[in-house]
Amino acid sequence: MSSINQSSVSEFLLLGLSRQPQQQQQLLFLLFLIMYLATVLGNLLIILAISTDSRLHTPMYFFLTNLSFVDVCFISTTVPKVLAIHILRNQAISFSGCLTQLYFLCVFANMDNFLLAVMAYDRFVAICHPLHYTTKMSHQLCALLVLGSWVLAILNALLHTLLMAQLSFCGDNIIPHFFCDVTPLLKLSCSDTHLNELMILSEGTVIMVTPFVCILISYLHITCAVLRVSSTGQRWKAFSTCSSHLAVVCLFYGTIIAVYFNPSSSHSAGRDMAAAMMYAVVTPMLNPFIYSLRNRDMKGALRKVLTMNLHLPISVRK
Repeated sequence: MSSINQSSVSEFLLLGLSRQPQQQQQLLFLLFLIMYLATVLGNLLIILAISTDSRLHTPMYFFLTNLSFVDVCFISTTVPKVLAIHILRNQAISFSGCLTQLYFLCVFANMDNFLLAVMAYDRFVAICHPLHYTTKMSHQLCALLVLGSWVLAILNALLHTLLMAQLSFCGDNIIPHFFCDVTPLLKLSCSDTHLNELMILSEGTVIMVTPFVCILISYLHITCAVLRVSSTGQRWKAFSTCSSHLAVVCLFYGTIIAVYFNPSSSHSAGRDMAAAMMYAVVTPMLNPFIYSLRNRDMKGALRKVLTMNLHLPISVRK
């Protein structure tokens, strides 16, 4: 904590959308607002639909509920601050507020990372070992997988946040980004950042790449199992679902690798902000559509919730 007190920078300025012309700022503000509302409403509807439909109380939908909750938290870590900056015209964020935002951003990004791998494993067991699915994916194992993901995500985020807190910021305090991210903060530091970069490239690589490799292995086995299915229609349906999942996985991991696992000298603010927007805003918005709205049971549960809510005011008036 003494290192924080010795820092001459007590707050940062998030440029965010301010570098764009006024007309573009208004369009971007509206875009951020629509994506935020769509993400929150979509994911909350999924949580409500799963919790109220007993048929959906299965491991797959248990993981989906956690993913939806994490996605709401993930996008809420960054976008409300962007909207507040635009409305209040105050781009300042305190040093402690910046570190807090960085911490929660790391937690929820890691949780998305782990849950994508857990969901891929769940599909692997369901498709490749259908007769043993109930015994393999027990309630205890599902709870343990989610709890373990939270523990790893929190510890990883705590590590990077504490390392960032040890740095000194004694000059420029302008962050050319719409949230406090690791890369722009490292560029602003007047301390030696080699340890931070080393941890990102070593421990960070293990944390991010291991689940990605598990996803690829799971889908490799799924592909082999699907190719053995005689029905062309069932085979195409399975491949279609897998391709959608893998598209989101590639989007999520590709943008994170592009931002965090390249040398600092190769980063540009515009590219970093575009990539960060993809994994921190667009991916959480797409997850409800990719993982749920293509599913017949999920559509039925959502219809049931919406119908119940529409009839509720009528019942109350009666």
